[in-house]
Amino acid sequence: MPPAGTARMNPSADAMELSSFFAPQRTPSQALPDPEPLLGNLTRGVLEVFAGVRDVDQLTRWLTEDAYRKLVVRANLAARARSARGVPATRPVHTIMSVRQSSPADGVVEAVVIVRGPARTRAVAMRLEGMDGRWRATSLALL
Repeated sequence: MPPAGTARMNPSADAMELSSFFAPQRTPSQALPDPEPLLGNLTRGVLEVFAGVRDVDQLTRWLTEDAYRKLVVRANLAARARSARGVPATRPVHTIMSVRQSSPADGVVEAVVIVRGPARTRAVAMRLEGMDGRWRATSLALL
């Protein structure tokens, strides 16, 4: 037993162990639900955020911190562009044409969702990773 008043030998090792315990835990694909409904719903949500009819905070639970920050920046740019043109926010009418997905690793899905709107057809590319028992988008791109 160490004498009273002596410090631990490696306090940073204890901190690292605690941070890894509370960090997001990877989840294998077999323990996760089918990602296709999330891909469609998240695509609709992202398009509504860009149109200004949905608050980006409503999508927070399905996004990682980095993807959330990038979405906020892009949504703010879209809002400024609408304001500069004097265009009001209106609910977009989109039809999901197809969802293509692949799994490059266990607990990872990369997908492209093709969406037809009134003016043009767009693609939303995203990467989902299994974290803490659910899918979370780590990357989003509206093309």
